[in-house]
Amino acid sequence: MISAFFIFNQKGEVLISRLYRTDFKRSIADVFRIQVVSNSDVRSPIITLGSTSFFHVRVNNLYVVAVTKTNANAALVFEFCYRFINICKSYFGKMDEEAIKNNFVLVYELVDEINDFGYPQNSEIDTLKTYITTESVVSATQAPETSSRITAQATGATSWRRNGDDVKYKKNEAFVDVVEVVNWMGSAKGTTLRADVDGHIQMRAYLTGTPECKFGLNDKLVIDRGTAAGGGSDAVELDDCQFHQCVRLNDFDADRSISFIPPDGEFELMRKYGIPTPLNTTDVDVSNVGTGKAKVCTGENVVVWKIPRLQGGQECSVSGLAHLTSHPLMLDFQVLMFTASGLIVRFLKVFEKSGYNSIKWVRYLTKANGGYQVRSNALEANGP
Repeated sequence: MISAFFIFNQKGEVLISRLYRTDFKRSIADVFRIQVVSNSDVRSPIITLGSTSFFHVRVNNLYVVAVTKTNANAALVFEFCYRFINICKSYFGKMDEEAIKNNFVLVYELVDEINDFGYPQNSEIDTLKTYITTESVVSATQAPETSSRITAQATGATSWRRNGDDVKYKKNEAFVDVVEVVNWMGSAKGTTLRADVDGHIQMRAYLTGTPECKFGLNDKLVIDRGTAAGGGSDAVELDDCQFHQCVRLNDFDADRSISFIPPDGEFELMRKYGIPTPLNTTDVDVSNVGTGKAKVCTGENVVVWKIPRLQGGQECSVSGLAHLTSHPLMLDFQVLMFTASGLIVRFLKVFEKSGYNSIKWVRYLTKANGGYQVRSNALEANGP
C-alpha cells in the first residue's frame, strides 16, 4: 500500500527514510522537497504528480510523509500517519525535529514494527511498549515464555492489552467522556444551511487484571435511519459510527450495549459558554438576555454570557446585534453534562475474576469550535 515513508524537517531535510518497494528510489524525497516544502502555495495534504501520490501531515516543524504509486485508501494512509505521531508522542513526549534526532534509533524501530512491507501492522501503544523500550533495546535473551506471550498478544484476540498479571492498580477506576461537537450554519435570513452533530466517546481505564466492561447507550438508538426500521420520533439517530477494535459488535447490534476488554489507559472507544466575536467586529449590542448576564469585553473581543444554574429541560437564550465589516459570525461554546444529540450512557459495569470494586465516572460535553456560523455582513445573532 505504502511504497515509501519519510520524515522531513521544515527545511526539507530528510530525517527518517524507509523504502518498502523497488518502484521508488530515495531521490523521490527531492520531489516532495521541491513541490511541497519549498512551495508555500500548497494547501492540500495530498499531492499527486503523475502516478505518484504524496500524503503528508504537518506536525510542529516536521512533515510526516507516505508515498505510493497505487490507488491506496487515503483514509487508511492518514490514519497510519496520525497513529505514528501519537506513538512517538507516547514514547518521547513530543513530536519535533529535536525529539526525532534524539530518538533516531527508536523511531526506526517503531517504523519497522508498525509497518511491514508497506502495510500497517500492530499500532497499539500498550503492546509496542512490552517489547520496544524507550531506549530502543530489544532483549535477545528473552525467556521462551516471555517471547510467546508477546507473540500471542500481538496476534491474538486481545492484542491491545498486556497480560492481566502485568496490569495492577491500587485504585480501580474507569472514566467515560461523551464529547459532541455542534455544527450549524445559517443564512442572513435565518434559514438553516447546515445542522449536524458529531463526536466521540473517550475512555480511560485504570483497572487491574483483564476486566470485562459493559455499558449501554439509549434504548432507542438508530444507526443509519435509511436502512433501519422503527425507532420513533424520540429516537437518537446516528448516521454512522466507528468503534475501537476491542468492542464486540454483535452485542451492540442486538441491544445497543457495548462489551469489551479495554486497553490499559486512555483510548477512543467510539467516534461518532463563551461566545467569541470576530476580529472584524465594529460594534456589538447585547440587549436581550433571558437568563444570567451578558457583557461585551472589547479587550478580549468576546461577549461573555454567564449562567449561574441550568436546570434539566430548561431553555436559555441571548440575542444581540453585531456589526461586521465582512465575513460570517462564528460562535464557540461549551456545555457540560449535556449532549445535543440526546445520547446517554445508561449503565457502566466492570467484571473481573478477582471481584474487586471499581469506581466509574461518566461525563458529557457539547461544544462548538467555530462551527456555529451565521453568514452576513451586518446581522443579528442569537445564542442557544
